[in-house]
Amino acid sequence: MSVEIVTFGCRLNAYESEAMKARAAEAGLDNAIIVNTCAVTAEAVRQSRQTIRRLKRENPQARIIVSGCAAQTEPETYSAMAEVDRVLGNAEKLDAKSYAPDFLDAAPRVIVNDIMAVKETAAQFVDSFEGKARAVLQVQNGCDHRCTFCIIPYGRGPSRSVGAGEIVTEARRLVENGFSEIVLSGVDLTAYGADLPGQPSLGSLVARILKLVPDLKRLRLSSIDSIEVDEALLRVIADDERLMPHFHLSVQSGDDMILKRMKRRHGRAHTIDFCETVRRLRPEAAFGADFIAGFPTETDEMFANTCKLVDDAGLTYLHVFPFSARAKTPAAKMPQLPRDIVKERAARLRAKGASALSQRFASLVGTTQNILMEKSGEGRTPCFATVKVAANIAQEPGSIVPVRIAACTETHLLAHAISAPAPFEAEQAYA
Repeated sequence: MSVEIVTFGCRLNAYESEAMKARAAEAGLDNAIIVNTCAVTAEAVRQSRQTIRRLKRENPQARIIVSGCAAQTEPETYSAMAEVDRVLGNAEKLDAKSYAPDFLDAAPRVIVNDIMAVKETAAQFVDSFEGKARAVLQVQNGCDHRCTFCIIPYGRGPSRSVGAGEIVTEARRLVENGFSEIVLSGVDLTAYGADLPGQPSLGSLVARILKLVPDLKRLRLSSIDSIEVDEALLRVIADDERLMPHFHLSVQSGDDMILKRMKRRHGRAHTIDFCETVRRLRPEAAFGADFIAGFPTETDEMFANTCKLVDDAGLTYLHVFPFSARAKTPAAKMPQLPRDIVKERAARLRAKGASALSQRFASLVGTTQNILMEKSGEGRTPCFATVKVAANIAQEPGSIVPVRIAACTETHLLAHAISAPAPFEAEQAYA
């Protein structure tokens, strides 16, 4: 075997995995498996350890290298595993020399340095994303905020931004390589530019990309913190349809007291106001949100406020996490809720999100949508809804195809060609 990469966690990790694969190839690494871990929950750490054991059983001769946020925050967890050959920190994993066979043979088993000392983030110039219809482009890394539940700043370090010129250059390369859609990604994306000369904002960056890369068909944002959204970004939302109208918000709770205890910088009213503002600019906009269910001290009434926010703000794509106490965070020292209550609330909130998404899908039936084909028979609308398409529609991954939404299920839309004489009535008609 050559080099295999197994990725846990966020889009940024997925992007970095592509960069790590390229750096490992540059260094001549062979017969190795790199596990890029996530630290956001204890469950993510457990799953990574389980996967490492399985990979070693299936590939006893392969070198196992572990990196990512969990490797950065708790290297001892992985160095204690007999299956692991090397542990690399989040800075070291992007350096080609970390994968040089001669270096690895002589290096310490654990190479994890102080991530807080890292002050810059360089463009990685990833040219391709294997099996992907869209490209991810890292523009920011790290976080300067200290939400009481979050371990990620200790895995990613301080907020730092990639220069706009490098970003535009990489965006051009990705378009030249055939990508119709690019997703801008970062740990705290809306903090972009605060550390750069002149402090350019995320909105100014988005406007610059759209102006200087005219052949880019679709630009999408990953998770954003709405309290940091600037006027320049709102103007682009209103003025350029190439910026996709799907916005995933870091909300976490719909109760103001819990938000204060989380040390968030917004209240529930701000989330509602932001969604209403964007809908006035782009009526078709869809909103997703991250939520934590069962945060310490959360009462039934507080949780009810979170459920109500889904309706009040019109949220549809929910990422729900049962609260997971992470060592070294203030929330781990707060009065914890019983695990059965945490899990039950998470299940209820997911069901709430599924219902909202189903209603959103129903509202799209009869509309025309330009979908990005991700694989044969399936694509995504500008608002990120999954669409299964009829077999007679062009299937080339990465192509953008106009379709008519004929029907929907609870999990996806069904579409036929605009020129079709009548809608398909059965899902069996779809590839």
